[in-house]
Amino acid sequence: MKPNPVIEISNLSVHFDVREGFIKDLFKKNKKLVRAVDGIDLSIAKGEIVSLVGESGSGKTTTGRAILNLVHHSSGNIKFNGENFNSKNKRWMKNFRKKAQMIFQDPYQSLNPKFMIIDIVAEPLRFINKNLSEEETEKRVIEALEFAGLKPGKDYLYRYPHELSGGQKQRVAIAAVFIISPDFIVADEPVSMLDASVRADIVKLMFEMKKEKGTSYLFITHDLALAWLVSDRIAIMYLGKIVEIGPSKIISGNCRHPYSQALISVLSNIDIKKKRKKIVLKGETPSPTDIPRGCRFHTRCPIAKEKCKTQEPKLIERDKDHFVACHYDKRLI
Repeated sequence: MKPNPVIEISNLSVHFDVREGFIKDLFKKNKKLVRAVDGIDLSIAKGEIVSLVGESGSGKTTTGRAILNLVHHSSGNIKFNGENFNSKNKRWMKNFRKKAQMIFQDPYQSLNPKFMIIDIVAEPLRFINKNLSEEETEKRVIEALEFAGLKPGKDYLYRYPHELSGGQKQRVAIAAVFIISPDFIVADEPVSMLDASVRADIVKLMFEMKKEKGTSYLFITHDLALAWLVSDRIAIMYLGKIVEIGPSKIISGNCRHPYSQALISVLSNIDIKKKRKKIVLKGETPSPTDIPRGCRFHTRCPIAKEKCKTQEPKLIERDKDHFVACHYDKRLI
């Protein structure tokens, strides 16, 4: 556990009912549950970037949304700056919204097409300070746009989203987050839909915010190479669970969980000095409505034994700040 974490979650779970139609749902006794997030622990310190990495459907985005109360969590506890999350207290939630924001994956859908850029970027500012003058609001919006790389900012104020490129739209979305200088940001695949030339600029903006404001990030991505570049720590997620977490250099070079090792094995660009044999996992990822007993990875694991089929492994510290959930983990060679 990191000292004085900005975000601290304990045993967080998000389960959804599977809807099969009104009549079926009415008479069905044992309803199926999607166990999107299934009991995870995670803390993020001030000024730290933690990447959450995994395949599509592993629960990454749901975790980020649950932390920000954009989806309801079924169980578990969330603390923000040491205080228990209190969604029922309007004053507490307003203060939380000032300090915790989200950058969404799709810049084409995250901006309201009916609003001009000045109104999109100013919206969170007006939410926390309704008495701000129009002159001060415009000044703050221009500053935010220029910080996000849209210069001169005044040239973008009265445009609409459809007049901008994908990269410009994502910069607007980032400006709308940065304008209130939040303590914590969930960045959900923020560069996955952008050209390579734009990606580096967006990541650079995140680093600048971290350096200037001490902003903390949960960086959600399926790209392990990118996670290695931007993160202080990396958490590997599989089927609703964190199976390994540690410093990015350790995860990229000496991960211990078989699933992490399979992800690393396809990335020759992380460390070209190490020639690794590609690990091909057997089978398909099980459905989150029918998670295997024991270790949820055992149906695809190349080193699974009988114990793995009956006993679920816990996250155990193997090295300093390096935790692994595997009965038979070993270092990546």
